[in-house]
Order: sequence, then structure tokens, then C-alpha cells
Amino acid sequence: MKISPQDGKTLGVVVEGFDANTATAEELAELKKAVYTSKIAVLKNQHLDPEEFLALGKKLGDVSEYYEPVYHHPKVKEVFVSSNVKEDGKQVGVPKTGKFWHSDYQFMPRPFDLTLIYPQVVPSKNRGTFFINMAGAYEKLSEDLKLAVKGTTATHSVLRYFKIRPDDVYRPISEIIDEVNGKTPPVVSPTAVTHPHTGETVLYISEGFTMSIEDADGVSRPDLLNELLEATGQLDRTYEHENIHLQTFEKGDMLVWDNRSLIHRALHTATPEPAVSYRVTVYDD
Repeated sequence: MKISPQDGKTLGVVVEGFDANTATAEELAELKKAVYTSKIAVLKNQHLDPEEFLALGKKLGDVSEYYEPVYHHPKVKEVFVSSNVKEDGKQVGVPKTGKFWHSDYQFMPRPFDLTLIYPQVVPSKNRGTFFINMAGAYEKLSEDLKLAVKGTTATHSVLRYFKIRPDDVYRPISEIIDEVNGKTPPVVSPTAVTHPHTGETVLYISEGFTMSIEDADGVSRPDLLNELLEATGQLDRTYEHENIHLQTFEKGDMLVWDNRSLIHRALHTATPEPAVSYRVTVYDD
């Protein structure tokens, strides 16, 4: 197994010669170290079926299936499917996922440590995933902003970008909102958290899931939230902010990233092409 920095990129490494089925404990530990250090690992030349993909996730930690069954792979429920391609005339998974800045399960009390994405159908035109390293983004904040963040908490919720399910059609929106808040109630965390594996300070907010920031007295600070979103690059619709990293991929690539540090946003083409990706999410305790 060979691990090399990505050419011309500030984030990420390329991993060559990795065999998911025969990887040793030492190789898996080396891979995880590379992910936490460089934030993204691109595993080249991977050819796994859904069961083998799940097995790799289990080798890296405790796999958790997504709480909404509509995203599940029909044969391997722990595999999350993002797809705009119908199979036998039926929708499998959910199309157009992740079109906003977020980290996976940020709206839940226990976020994932590692996210594995395995593209199955790759469009011919420009497609990839934008990332922001929120540990690096915190370090770049002005001292005044760091001081403003100290002692504050952030409230996160899935409500803003919750996708309406087929069974929700014709239901009152108030009923759907009550169900969402009952199943995934808002969670509160420090605005800046300590990364459990690296010790870094991570600015734990996202445009997609962070609803508000409150100071130590419980006073809402929408001005601070907006300023932090602006400073980190999440409000830059040109995607040219210095914090934004575009990770591209090709058929046979698998992406493994540090979900505690990174927020991400899918890049979708203006004219949709067939696209299918599998995802496995892992707790690494």
C-alpha cells in the first residue's frame, strides 16, 4: 500500500495498492491515521460489491445504517444510496443529496467519525464534492471571532433540508415538522469542539444544519452565525474561497474522510446526468 499527497491540493492523500478484502490491521490503522491527518483519502482501483463495501466499513469501526429507510440499499440496508437512476422502473435511494454544506449526522447527538463514499455511476461532466476543513477554518479566524465563539453553543437540526418522502405527499406540513422534530429533535453542542482523535479545535457549524448560536446567557446571536459562515467560506457561491477544496473522483475511486473535521457539499451539474454513489458511515471509538 502506498499513500501519497494529492498533487496541487492542500487536503487529501491518494492510496494505491489497498485491497479492502485482505487489508491487515496495520494497513487499516495506517489508512485511518492518514484520514485524520490529511482529512481525505482517495482509494484507487476499488472493485467491491455492496457486501464487501459494508465489510470494509466494519473493519474501520462500527457501521450505522441511516435512520430513514428510503435511503437504504435494497439488499444491504447499511449502505446509503444517492441515485438518480431507476432500477426496473423503481427509484432506489434518493436523488440530488447533499446540495448544502453539512457534516453527516451533525443534527444527531452522536456524529459519525468516518464517511466512506463509493461512486458507482460517474457523470462524464464536472462532478465532485466540495469540502471545508473546519479545524483549519477555525485556526484562520480572527482573534476577535475566536473570542466571540468562546462559551457559545450551536443548535443543529435536520429540519431545514429534510427531504419530503413519497408518503408525505398531501400531508399537512405542520404534521411533517412535528414528526421530524419528534424523531430527530434539535441538538445543542459547543460551537467549537475538540476533535476526539487529533485534539484539534473544530468549528462545529454548517449552513445546512446549524439553526442558531447562543451565548452563555442563552441569547441568540444570528450575527455571529452569519459572520462565521461568511468567514469559513460557506456563503461563497463561486466556491473560490481559500477554504474550499474540490475533490473530484473517477470510476474505481473510493473516498474516505474525517467527518468530524470536514463539512461537505455535493457538486451537481446544471444538466443532470446519471449518477449513483454508495455511502457507509462509521463510528470510530
